[in-house]
Amino acid sequence: MPEGDTLDRTAAALRPHLVGRRIVAASARQPGPRADRLVGATVDSVESRGKQLLIRFDSGLELRTHLGMHGSWHRYAPGERWHRPAARARIVLDVEGTVAVCFDAPTVELFDARAEAVHPVLAAMGPDLMAGQFGEEEIAEAAHRLRAPERASLTIAEALLDQDAVAGVGNVYKSEVLFVERVHPFARVADLVADRGDNVLRALILSSRRMLLANREGGARVTTEPSGTERGRESRLWVYGRAGRPCRRCDSVILDRRHGRLNRRTFWCPRCQPASEETPR
Repeated sequence: MPEGDTLDRTAAALRPHLVGRRIVAASARQPGPRADRLVGATVDSVESRGKQLLIRFDSGLELRTHLGMHGSWHRYAPGERWHRPAARARIVLDVEGTVAVCFDAPTVELFDARAEAVHPVLAAMGPDLMAGQFGEEEIAEAAHRLRAPERASLTIAEALLDQDAVAGVGNVYKSEVLFVERVHPFARVADLVADRGDNVLRALILSSRRMLLANREGGARVTTEPSGTERGRESRLWVYGRAGRPCRRCDSVILDRRHGRLNRRTFWCPRCQPASEETPR
């Protein structure tokens, strides 16, 4: 599933080709939004928020897409052959000189931008780790949401993926951040805070933001700092996708497990991220 850095890059790639330009044609796969309502409107802004991509129009409408596991936005010149079948296009926006196509997204929604403040998804989202403004107030708010009663019994690995707590972390960064901060992924949030205090949540939040920002320019995602002799795909990540291989810190075997309501896969080092007595087995 695309994470916050991917959505940030997507917005940056679309922005110069859409903002300030008038929609001359629009279509959407049905059932879906009435894309014809966008024809004649001018694009005001394109931005990411967590894992959401938001396109706003001067007509007062707003387009929200969530890419899920397989969705993506593509940009083509008029008449250029698409890289995916047209049947997989969820919405198509034509402006002068550019055709923007969203493929395979599970969520494509058109709504009145004035309703954003009460939107059931957008209004509930936690602080966006990719936001330009992310100071002490945002850190405190994210920590408050992570330790909220409704997440107290969740594992910290599950809580970090909850976009209502903090927006932008996906499965890769979840495993990587927990490794860097030496946090056992299956520690319950309440137990973790009781044992290590709020500072552990702050550290996880700041490390998540640091990793996301470090990868916002694109290219291969990197969370490690490989030496000059350790380059290539194998050296880019600490633990994600490395089950059965030696830990880069201690040579212990990296483990993995699927868990939680979403049955997501988590990777960790049992020695660098030891379980406490309170951690459920």
